Amino acid sequence: MGGQLKTRLEATADGYLATHVIKPTGISGLVASGRIRETSEFHLAQDGVRPSEYSTRDTLTPERTKASIQFDWDSGEARGTVNGENVVSVMNAIAHDHVSIQYQLMHDLLQGDPDTQYTMFEIDRLRTVNVRIIGSKKVDVPAGTYEAIGIQHQAEGSKRVTTLWCVEELGYLPVVIEQHRKGELRVRATLSRYSPRAGSSLVGSTQ
Repeated sequence: MGGQLKTRLEATADGYLATHVIKPTGISGLVASGRIRETSEFHLAQDGVRPSEYSTRDTLTPERTKASIQFDWDSGEARGTVNGENVVSVMNAIAHDHVSIQYQLMHDLLQGDPDTQYTMFEIDRLRTVNVRIIGSKKVDVPAGTYEAIGIQHQAEGSKRVTTLWCVEELGYLPVVIEQHRKGELRVRATLSRYSPRAGSSLVGSTQ
């Protein structure tokens, strides 16, 4: 299957809104319909990136997941609905969703080295995410050529590994995002354009 992943980050009145959209393209669009859309609203706090709301709607894969989660930091709970069922998870520390964790890693790279473990809300429960730096290399993307540092994260028990190739001169913005499942490349997105005022857009292909 081939497709396209687009990511957009926009400033809001009290933080940021990030949107990820995956959809089939070309011949794949003829045999598959639907898309995956994820959004995360978050803001910067003293301890880093704090998501306030996360949603996903998947009409592309067999899972057909629809979820909406609110992060209540006063009560220490992440709660909402997943496919019509109510879910509640207790947050003992700062937690992230699939989207906001990428911006937490950017934040931590700017501050020094990232932690080796984070907590992420994986649709219906909190999971530990292991993080490691895998080195640096020169990458060529439509937006230019950069020296990038690779940072990899994987939730415990998950077969999906996400690698971000981040560029220091761009505030550690990832210029390449790759996702592997069972060792096979499933998604690759590359930076096509960058504007600090208007936000950034990542466009790539899935395999």
